[in-house]
Amino acid sequence: MKQSPTATEPLICVVDDDADVRNSLSSLLRSAGYRVNVFAGPSEFLASDAGYTASCLILDIRLGEADGLEFQQELAANDAPIPIILISGHGDIPMTVRAMKAGAVNFLPKPFDDEVLLAAVGEAVSRAEQRRSEADRENSVRTRYDSLTPREREVMGLVTAGLMNKQVAWQLSLSEITVKIHRGNMMRKMQAKSLAELVRMADLLGARAAPAEPNGRSEPQGSQR
Repeated sequence: MKQSPTATEPLICVVDDDADVRNSLSSLLRSAGYRVNVFAGPSEFLASDAGYTASCLILDIRLGEADGLEFQQELAANDAPIPIILISGHGDIPMTVRAMKAGAVNFLPKPFDDEVLLAAVGEAVSRAEQRRSEADRENSVRTRYDSLTPREREVMGLVTAGLMNKQVAWQLSLSEITVKIHRGNMMRKMQAKSLAELVRMADLLGARAAPAEPNGRSEPQGSQR
């Protein structure tokens, strides 16, 4: 016997002004193990908090007085991360191109095969999980970066820009041993196991420095490698 979806299962939202379509899609998606919320139009969807947790939005293009393509573009303009599958009984090639350019995962003409829809939903859910994983990683790296002292951030920026310890020391008017101490503390706090990993973190944060000659001084001879 098929168990009811739990709170841990991906949430799929359906926006369609046809009650029969909403009920049919809800039944199909629930039978596949998804949680489902249905809405008659964009305003109902926006009035809920489902958009913050949903892994996929199935959106009809023609919604009475609303335009599904315009709503898709509105969500994209507001950086809404939810992957969208557009459905329509009146699709054409220009409409499909417009939808895909705006970031739709798929465009399905009605009537569509159940397996085709479920495959599209599966792809959307995978994208949503990847986005959340990337967001979680970025948040984790940013939290670690926030724990650094201002000096440790300076050292990180210069080290990931390719400077050696003595070059960093020259840039910051510090001794090389002091730079090594800051660098060690910074690597530990960032939980970086290698310089390459630290560089990837700096790129993610936009924290790589662009070294410049301080106070008009020339860099000592022999400091370039």
